[in-house]
Amino acid sequence: MDYTNSIEVHNLKKYYKDTKAVDGISLSIEKGKVTAILGPNGAGKTTTVETLEGLRKADSGEIYYFGEKIKEVDEKIKEKIGVQLQSSTFLSNLTVYETIKTFAGLYKKSLDVDKIIIKFNLEEKKKSKIKNLSGGEQQRVALACAVINDPEIVFLDEPTTGLDPQARRNLWTAIEELKKDGKTVVLTTHYMEEAEYLSDKIYIVDHGKIIAEGKVNELVKTINMKSVINFSVNHKSEIFSEYQKNEDGIFKTETSDIEKTLVEIYEKARKNDLTIENLSIRNPNLEDVFLHLTGRKLRD
Repeated sequence: MDYTNSIEVHNLKKYYKDTKAVDGISLSIEKGKVTAILGPNGAGKTTTVETLEGLRKADSGEIYYFGEKIKEVDEKIKEKIGVQLQSSTFLSNLTVYETIKTFAGLYKKSLDVDKIIIKFNLEEKKKSKIKNLSGGEQQRVALACAVINDPEIVFLDEPTTGLDPQARRNLWTAIEELKKDGKTVVLTTHYMEEAEYLSDKIYIVDHGKIIAEGKVNELVKTINMKSVINFSVNHKSEIFSEYQKNEDGIFKTETSDIEKTLVEIYEKARKNDLTIENLSIRNPNLEDVFLHLTGRKLRD
């Protein structure tokens, strides 16, 4: 069957007594793309994803997998999806090879364990016990286990939380490779730069509802926020008096036309024999969108 969206969700609801964890969420997960679901703690993103994975049962709503409506995430679907949870607990005394081999045995179809170990840069740790791995190495093992069945869809629930910057970047590369391999990736994350870097589409969830969706540039445009240019000059001068200036001598101006403003700044400096120093440009980003929509940071 030919289908554009690997998953479609219509009016999904999941309530816990008086708490509306998921309150009518609808979304589309495009085939072969990375879709990120962002939200503050308690917003409902993890409950949504766990429902799609079959770990929770929805109270109401419709879920479509591979173009077909499903009643539940059955064994047939589970053979086609891979899941990396927020935290994975492995048998600490098993080696990397033994761990991945064990997961391979859970499926009717699996990839070659040695090839997966190479793919996720675990060759040097192949015989190492899980308990002796770093956090980044353990996350790579978790990702390897999530794709050992060669799934069409891979769920990654905050896969880089707690990792150092280098380990996080290494995992980003692995996720990019999954996309290149044609996998559909569903990502939840606490890191705005991660969502910006990896995602083709983003859903922002708050209080159990989708409050915004789109590509990063589309979402940024919705808040009509200007770029900010900061700079200093090598001598005292009054020619930039129309700009804000702080106690450290840094000028600040907001603009919707960066190129035009830069030309004006450098032209003024040239005519007055000044040198522009410490110039920086800050463009509005996904975090600005998130704060604008929710009034709080992602970890609040």
